[in-house]
Amino acid sequence: MIRQILTFIGVGLSLVSAQAQQNKAPSYPLITHDPYFSIWSNTDNLNQSATTHWTDAEQALSGLIQVDGKTYRFLGNAEKAYKTILAAADEKAYPFRYTENAPEKDWNALNFDASAWKSGTAPFGDLWAQAGTEWKSKKLWAIRSFQLNENIPEVLYLKISHDDNVEVYLNGLQILSKKGFTAHKYDYVPIKGAALKSLKKGNNVLAIHIENTGGGQWLDAGLVTDDPANNPKIALAAQTNRTIKATQTAYSFKCGGIDLELAFTSPLLMNDLELISRPVSYLTYRVKSNDKKKHQVKVLFSASSDIAVNTPTQEIEAASVNVPGLAVLKAGTTAQPVLQKSGDNVRIDWGYVYVAVPQSQKSFQFIAAATSSPALFQSGNKSLNNDNAKTDKANKDRTDIDKTKGTAKVKGTKYALNTVLDFGQVDHTTKQQFVMLAYEDLESVQYFGKNLKAWWTNDGTRAFSAMLQQSADEYPQIIEKCNAFDAQMYAAAVQSGGEKYAGLCVIAYRQAISAHKLVKSPKGELLFMSKENYSNGSIHTVDITYPSAPLFLAYNPELVKGLLNGIFEYSESGKWKKPYPAHDLGTYPLANGQTYGEDMPVEESGNMIIITAATVKAEGNAAYAKKHWSTLSIWAEYLSKEGLDPGNQLCTDDFAGHLNRNANLSVKAIVALGAYGWMAQELGETATAAKYTNMAKEMAKKWMELADDGDHYSLAFGQKGTWSQKYNLVWDKLLNLGLFTKTVYDKEVKFYLGKQNKYGLPLDSRKSYTKSDWVIWTSVLADNRSDFEAFIDPIYLYAIETPSRSPISDWHETKDAVRQNFTARSVVGGYFIKLLESQWNKHKEGNSHTKK
Repeated sequence: MIRQILTFIGVGLSLVSAQAQQNKAPSYPLITHDPYFSIWSNTDNLNQSATTHWTDAEQALSGLIQVDGKTYRFLGNAEKAYKTILAAADEKAYPFRYTENAPEKDWNALNFDASAWKSGTAPFGDLWAQAGTEWKSKKLWAIRSFQLNENIPEVLYLKISHDDNVEVYLNGLQILSKKGFTAHKYDYVPIKGAALKSLKKGNNVLAIHIENTGGGQWLDAGLVTDDPANNPKIALAAQTNRTIKATQTAYSFKCGGIDLELAFTSPLLMNDLELISRPVSYLTYRVKSNDKKKHQVKVLFSASSDIAVNTPTQEIEAASVNVPGLAVLKAGTTAQPVLQKSGDNVRIDWGYVYVAVPQSQKSFQFIAAATSSPALFQSGNKSLNNDNAKTDKANKDRTDIDKTKGTAKVKGTKYALNTVLDFGQVDHTTKQQFVMLAYEDLESVQYFGKNLKAWWTNDGTRAFSAMLQQSADEYPQIIEKCNAFDAQMYAAAVQSGGEKYAGLCVIAYRQAISAHKLVKSPKGELLFMSKENYSNGSIHTVDITYPSAPLFLAYNPELVKGLLNGIFEYSESGKWKKPYPAHDLGTYPLANGQTYGEDMPVEESGNMIIITAATVKAEGNAAYAKKHWSTLSIWAEYLSKEGLDPGNQLCTDDFAGHLNRNANLSVKAIVALGAYGWMAQELGETATAAKYTNMAKEMAKKWMELADDGDHYSLAFGQKGTWSQKYNLVWDKLLNLGLFTKTVYDKEVKFYLGKQNKYGLPLDSRKSYTKSDWVIWTSVLADNRSDFEAFIDPIYLYAIETPSRSPISDWHETKDAVRQNFTARSVVGGYFIKLLESQWNKHKEGNSHTKK
C-alpha cells in the first residue's frame, strides 16, 4: 500500500485559516497538468493580459459576463480583430523571393529586381512539416511584392512572426528592427509616417532581413488594418480578490450589480494517481447579487484552438461531439503529427482540446472565429442559436451548429470553442455552474521506441468520453478533496516554516507536478517523466529529479520511484553501459536514450543514490534499494574512487560552467556514500555498511581540511577566498547520517548570512545570481527559526516583486529579482524540503513515543 503523509498538520489547522493563502505570484497557474497542457495568467489582474502556455505562446482563455444586457470582461485580454490587407501564412500560403547570400545594398528598394532570387512559399522555417520553405542557414533576405487598389488604408500594421533578429522595410523605408523572437506568435507593429504614406495604388514591396542566432528559425509576415466591426468596446470587471492555493487559483469580481467568483481547479492530488493523471481542469463560476436586486446573468467561456497547436499557422478542425450527459466541443490539428517533434520551446500539435459542460446546466455551445465571439456575445445572443458569424472564409463555408445533434465541423487556423452559461435571474442567493477544460493527447511519450499513453488509460481501453463523464459526475467530491488538501498543505507548511515559506510552497506546488507526465512502462512500472522546461527540454533528467524530489517524498514516494525507474532501467537493460547514471533519457517527449552532450558522473551518481535512500526512509523499508542494489553498488564504487576530489566535471549548476575540485559536488559524493552505507545496514549487509559508512566519515574529515578557508569553506579545493552554498549537506542532516560535524553547518550558515542581497543568497562567489531551490535547501541547515527565516524572507520577496512575469524561475538575480532564464521547472518541488524535514522529525518523535 502506498504510504501517504497527508495529515501532518498537528494543531496547524486550528491556528491557520484555510483562506489565509498566497495572493501574489510571478504568474498564476490556471490549467496545470503536464508540460503540454499548461496555461497561465502573467498579470495580477486576470483580465489584464491574454493567457499563455508556460513558453509564453498565447493560448487564450476568455471570459465575459452579461448582467442585464451589459457585458464585462473578467478573463483574458480582448483579442483585437484585424482586417487583412496582405495575408500572412495563417490565412493562406503566399510566395516570396528570397536569397541566403548577402545581396546588393539596394535590395530593399521599391524597384529592386529580385527575379534572379529563389522563389518559395511562406512561412520560412527549420521545421519542414510546418514551414512552406525550409530555411536552415544563418541569414535570409526575402521580398514580397503586392498590389493595392484605390482603397489605401489609413491605419496599417505589420503582422509578423519571427525567430530571431529581424529588419523589415516597406517600399524601402524601415518599419521594424528587432532582436529576439516572438515565440511562435504574431506581433502587430503600427506603421506610421513616411512608410505609411509610401503606400500607393499598384505595386508595393515588403522586404525582410532575418538572422538566426541559435535554435529555432521562423519567418512569416503580412499587413493588416483595424476592423471596427469586430472590436466591440467591453467594460472590465473590477477584480476584488485573488487567491492561490495548492490545487486552485480563485478570483473575485464586481460586475455591476453582480459579484462573480471564478476558481480554476487542477486536482493534482498525489494520493490518487488516477486523478493526478486525468487531464481535466474545472472552472467554477459562482454569481450573486450585491445590491439586493435581481439581475439576468449569462457567462461566456471561450477557449482558443491555439491550445492544440505548436504554431498559429497550423490548420485546425473543430467540432461539437456527442457524449451522453455532456455538451462537448473539441479541436485539434488536421495533420495530427503524433510524437513527431521534440524540444524545449514547443507545444503539442496532436490530440484534442475539449470544452465540456453537463447538459443539466442551462448552457449553449458554439464555434466561431476567435475574434468574433465577444461581438456575438455582447450583441445579446441574438444570433448565437444560428451562429451567423462569418468573419473568414473558413467560417463562411461551415455548417450551422445544430445544438441537439452536435454535428458542427469547421476547418481553419484559429477558432474559439465557446460555452454560454445561462444563470437566469440571480438574487442574493449564490448560483453555481462549472465548465471542464481537458486535453486528450492520444500518445504521451515514447519510451525506448514504444509509445506510451497517459496513466489514466495506459492500456488504451478507456475512452476519453467516459473519463469526461466520470470527471463531471465526481466534480463535487473532487472539489471537496481539493479544498481539504489545500488547507492541510498550507497549514503544514506554515507550521514547518512560517507563512512566507508556506506561500512559496503554494506557488511551487502545481508548477512542480505539471512539469511531468505520468505513464506506465512496458514492464508495468510507474514512470513520472519530467521535462526540463526552458533549460534544454530533456526528459527524465536526473539532476532535475534530485531538486524536485522533496515534494514527492512528502506526499507519495511512489512518484519518487517513478522519477528513478527509467534511469535504473536504462542502466540495467545494458543500453547505458557506463559506471555512473545517464543525465537523461532523451528530449521530451522522446525517451529513447540520452541526448545531452556531456555526462555528469559524480553529480548523477550522487543524485540517484541519495534520492533512493530518501525513498527508503520515506517508505520505512529498503525494498526499493534491494531491487536495484547491484546498480547502486556500481555507482557507489565509482564515487568511492572519483567522488572526494572531483575532476573538471559539470554539476547540476551547469549554467555556471565546469568547475575543477568542486567542494559542494564533493559533499554530494560523500553524502551519497554515507547513504549507500546506511541502506546496506538496512538490508543486513553489515560488512558493506561498515566499509562505506567509515569511508564516508573519513572523506568528510578530509573534506573539512581540503575546503577550509577560515570562517567558511571554499567553492573549490585550493581556491582560497571563494565560497559557495553547500546545499548538498542537507541530506546528511535529513537522513541522520552524521558524516559532517555540526560546526560545519554552523560555520557555513553564519558566513552565508553575511553574504545575502535583497533578493537572496548568491549561489557562490562567482556571480550574484542564485538558485532559489538551493537557497531553501541551504536554509534547512540553520538550527533555529530566526536564521531559517533570514534565508526565506528574501526569496519570498523575490517571488512577489520580480518583474519577470512567467511561472516562477528557480534562477534569478539577487540584486534586482530578474529571471535569468529558467521558468516553469519542476525543481521548485525542492521548496518542500523544510516541510519534508518536519514530517520526518514528527514521524521520528512519534516512533520514539511509541517505544516508550
